[in-house]
Amino acid sequence: MKINRVRQNVLPLVTAMIWGTAFVAQSVAAEYMGPFTFNTARAVIAFFFLLGLCGLRASWRRRRGESPASAGSRRDLVLGGLCCGAALAVASFFQQKGLETTTPGKAGFITALYIVLVPLAGLVLGRKVPRALWLGVALAVAGLYCLCVTEALTITGGDLYVLICAFCFTAQILAVDHFTNKVDGVALSCVQFLVMTLLSAAGALAETPPPLELLPRYLGPVLYVGVFSSGVAYTLQILAQKDSNPAVVSLLMSMESLFAVVAEALILGNRMTGREYLGCALMLAAVVLAQLPFPLKGRIVRTGGTFGDGQEV
Repeated sequence: MKINRVRQNVLPLVTAMIWGTAFVAQSVAAEYMGPFTFNTARAVIAFFFLLGLCGLRASWRRRRGESPASAGSRRDLVLGGLCCGAALAVASFFQQKGLETTTPGKAGFITALYIVLVPLAGLVLGRKVPRALWLGVALAVAGLYCLCVTEALTITGGDLYVLICAFCFTAQILAVDHFTNKVDGVALSCVQFLVMTLLSAAGALAETPPPLELLPRYLGPVLYVGVFSSGVAYTLQILAQKDSNPAVVSLLMSMESLFAVVAEALILGNRMTGREYLGCALMLAAVVLAQLPFPLKGRIVRTGGTFGDGQEV
């Protein structure tokens, strides 16, 4: 039980740290290549990284005499990979497109809008949400307003792209929640990046290839995002969501926004306005509030992999 508690709380925070620092790498790479080209590169790196990991796991299981995956789980794996990979490909495109004109710190917090959208989607799908979590959602909305909406009540183009990506990431989180209890998490992550590679590569054909003479400048960011942000962090996300409440896990993962601001300040030397820092503080308060102990009355206990599979106690 304690191991599951650690997995459900520590893994999302590790994921958030990797994702947050990756915003800086993505911003640097956006100066040299288009969003489809970048996402193709990161996805293919993640796919081969995870394919090797799956091979090692399969070899280890054979030595232990464990049976291979059944036909049913293979079908779920293919379907889950298609759903998660398609949502991830679209979300990553809009996020990378937005980073061409917005800052890594702002992009991190705007992306974290999924902390609002996931519980809203849960209500639609018949899942109850604790009241304390709704207070966190309200704080998050106020924080996003301070970050994104100007005094003229407008949103910049880059912010709008990242805002769209938040909706797509919500779909990816829900897809992972549905399939993570049916298939192996590492294998699901591997297939989703194969799907993302194919979809992104189709779009990359219409983009100008990045200049080879500048390869040393963008190779590091691409490798970091491909191996750590994609291969490692998205796999940790899948493992963290197994038997977990996706609304709470998504709130923990939204800490990526805080890590993005810190990384931007330390690495790029960029600073936000006072209003934007207020938005960051409100978002952080929302995440902390979501981790306070919820009352047992009316609490939902996970009994399955989808939003509709909870029981009230």
